[in-house]
Amino acid sequence: MTLVKVNSQPIEDVEPIRETSDVHFMAANTKPMSLEEISEKHTIPVFAKDNESTISHQEFIETISLVTEKIFGGEQILKPAVRVSHPIKGRIPSAVGKPAKELLEHEKTLYYERMAFCIEIASICDRVAENGLNLTIGGVRAYNLENLYSRKSEERFKLFIGFKNQVCTNLCVSTDGFKSDVRVRTVAELAKAAYDLFGEFNVYKEIEKFSSLPRTMITEQQFAQIIGRARMYQNMPCKDRKELPQFPLSDGQVNLVVKDYYSDESFSRNDLGNINLWRLYNLFTGANKMSYIDSFLDRNVGCQQFVGGLHEAIGLNKHHWFVS
Repeated sequence: MTLVKVNSQPIEDVEPIRETSDVHFMAANTKPMSLEEISEKHTIPVFAKDNESTISHQEFIETISLVTEKIFGGEQILKPAVRVSHPIKGRIPSAVGKPAKELLEHEKTLYYERMAFCIEIASICDRVAENGLNLTIGGVRAYNLENLYSRKSEERFKLFIGFKNQVCTNLCVSTDGFKSDVRVRTVAELAKAAYDLFGEFNVYKEIEKFSSLPRTMITEQQFAQIIGRARMYQNMPCKDRKELPQFPLSDGQVNLVVKDYYSDESFSRNDLGNINLWRLYNLFTGANKMSYIDSFLDRNVGCQQFVGGLHEAIGLNKHHWFVS
């Protein structure tokens, strides 16, 4: 795969060479962690009835890393960045009944219920509105979606391929680069699903999709209309919601969008109060960083769908309700 260019202008390498993907692709409710720590210190959950082990977080990351190297060999592939949440603490059998404060380190066990990671391919990059975008691959695993009290069955994963905005570290992911419910029994099946998704992804088509957003402006009044309708949407009867496109963010995240509309250094309104859809999209994906891991990717894709719908609504479609 070759370096992507916008308007035939080469991209200048303005940032120092990095070896590891940027860990700030998520924010609240998570903590960064190295793959080495996960591999060396964390236990692996099992299916209770037959004691069969799950596909561990480290196996997931290592499998996707291997697929990435096979497909994008020769490119500058950075080390995975990992974030985890919801720790599940335990203890070894000999420490049963011992007060928690008296437990020694070797008597404690730990794994994290939810994990997200991304792998940047720094040599496959582009620009949209002067923002550098790196091709990025990754996935999400959430053990809370599994029935670990039963026998071993298909396990669920989320996979994505898209871009990461170098300005704000927001992920830019659309439906073409997302598999929301990959169900597999083995690592080989997981690798096959990743091969299919990554191999079929059209980098140029995706960049073209994002490149149209900076050219479309909305006024302060239209922004206020979108925010007001988003508030209404959250409390509408379900039968009324069915007639409208899904709004991806929570009330708290909408508050962040409004705050950053006024104050964000890179994506706030202009002097007239207007904002283009690329900036609005990044306000949305920035607010989405506050999502829990298990809903993070779905909401990220929802942000692209919603803002893309607004772009079309300057003509007329269902999203017209939000800006009418």
